[in-house]
Amino acid sequence: MSTALAPASPSALPEKFANPLLQIKGMLAQPAVRRSLPMAMLVALIGAAALAWMTFATPTQKTLFTGLTDADKQAVTSALTQANITSKIDEGTGALTVNEDQFSKARMLLAGQGLPKQAPGGYAILDQLPMGVSRAVEGERLRQARETELARSIEDIDAVAEARVHLAMPEASVFVRDNAAPSASVVVKLQGGRALSQAQVQSIVNLVASSVPGMKPESVTIVDQMGALLSKPGAGGVDGDNDARLEMQRKTEDKVRQQLVQLLTPLVGAGNFTAEVQADINLDQTQATRETYDKAGTLRAETGNWVGNQANGPATPGGIPGALSNTPPPASQLQTPQPANGASGAPAAAPTPVAGGPAPNPNKQSDSFQRAYDLGKEVSVTRQAPGSVKRLSVAVLLRDPDKTRRTAMEIGQITDLVKSAVGFDQARQDQVTVISRKFAETSADADGPAWYDNAWLPVLARNGTAILIALLVLLLGVRPLAKGLMKKREDATPALAGPGATPVGGGETDGITVHEAVSLDRLEASQTVDDRIGAVRGFTRDNPARAALAIRDMIKADAK
Repeated sequence: MSTALAPASPSALPEKFANPLLQIKGMLAQPAVRRSLPMAMLVALIGAAALAWMTFATPTQKTLFTGLTDADKQAVTSALTQANITSKIDEGTGALTVNEDQFSKARMLLAGQGLPKQAPGGYAILDQLPMGVSRAVEGERLRQARETELARSIEDIDAVAEARVHLAMPEASVFVRDNAAPSASVVVKLQGGRALSQAQVQSIVNLVASSVPGMKPESVTIVDQMGALLSKPGAGGVDGDNDARLEMQRKTEDKVRQQLVQLLTPLVGAGNFTAEVQADINLDQTQATRETYDKAGTLRAETGNWVGNQANGPATPGGIPGALSNTPPPASQLQTPQPANGASGAPAAAPTPVAGGPAPNPNKQSDSFQRAYDLGKEVSVTRQAPGSVKRLSVAVLLRDPDKTRRTAMEIGQITDLVKSAVGFDQARQDQVTVISRKFAETSADADGPAWYDNAWLPVLARNGTAILIALLVLLLGVRPLAKGLMKKREDATPALAGPGATPVGGGETDGITVHEAVSLDRLEASQTVDDRIGAVRGFTRDNPARAALAIRDMIKADAK
């Protein structure tokens, strides 16, 4: 009778393959795995502690450079290695990082060596143009070259660390209405603790506007690294005048304060006084025009006519023929002419005969003249520029010497010195106040950084946290396991196994026979040979290493 073998169905698979958890449970129930499980957990805890130590003990990394070429990475890494500065390169982003506490040192070192080398910029970009590029690409490269050159020129200013220039140059159009003026934007990164004055900002504006054809200064915008607008619109209008006036007031106060510092420092010592100045500046700009005329004028033009008497004609010739006809004229007679109108309509004065001069014309009866005179004119223009001091208020606080106080005479002398230094004027109602008091005590630590701002505090906190985690792992994980393992070996009671007898304390657990450990004391307490043989077997099974050492000692003893 033949029996056909049917193929095994998926449900007929062994249970250990169908349920991996049972397989893992059976593997952990083996005696060898059970004995090695505490040691494996101990090794795992030690590894976790080491990993935590490495994680927290590693200093925080700070990005030094990004986007470097391979040549620059090699040069920078070599320079840092020679200076004993640890650096790392991120495989994902390619960023070069160093320890946070060595960041400033690395930047200064690389800056001194001129690393990393900058890519070619400026008009050197035009040398890399390939043959046959389009006009658009050529225009963009030219614009980029101009931006780079302008940025380099701006970086030459002492207070500017870095600068970037963006030019907006529209295409030229044949239609006038479509032509747009070019514009520019400048982003400057200032040195630490430095600031650009208004004159420097205006210089940058004029520099950029003069470098681009058709650009006006009003089309240039300057922004610093904090986003503050430095170029103010309408710098030449009302806002610009107000800024100039406020700047004048600040300069006046700084000048007076500097004079006080130079005067009082040799007298009372640096840090033993403080001075404040409030200057009321006349910021009004006035302009006056004055015209002056001279009373005595100068004759500019004269027009007129005169009327004579024609009734008395010239005398007819007479006398004896043959005699001289040129007889002397009759004696002159003075006649008062009729009044004539002058230029202003007033009667003209009668002519006065001049001795030795020609006699007045007897035939002239009246005259009429119009005369125009130029009067003297003086025009005076007075322009009073702002900046004069209307009132000055000065307050000086002196520190009293230790255990003494300044006398009134000494304070009065210092007050007179201060008045002379600041240009005191009673007519302007200036005020100068000088007092002497004890200054508030300041601790010496207030001058330096706070304890929580020190660079060693993050390193100490990081290392302390790593040590604390390692101690917690050892105390809460390794120590209980080691203590439990040692206690289990010490408290284990040996069991004697006889033929066919079930060991004491043993039993079947998942099909595995468990035997209790056998000690040397149990071997000595055994009475019969069978009991001792069973005990030796149990001792050898539970302590194979010690059994081997005992056999070795026995062999050595027999050899002797």
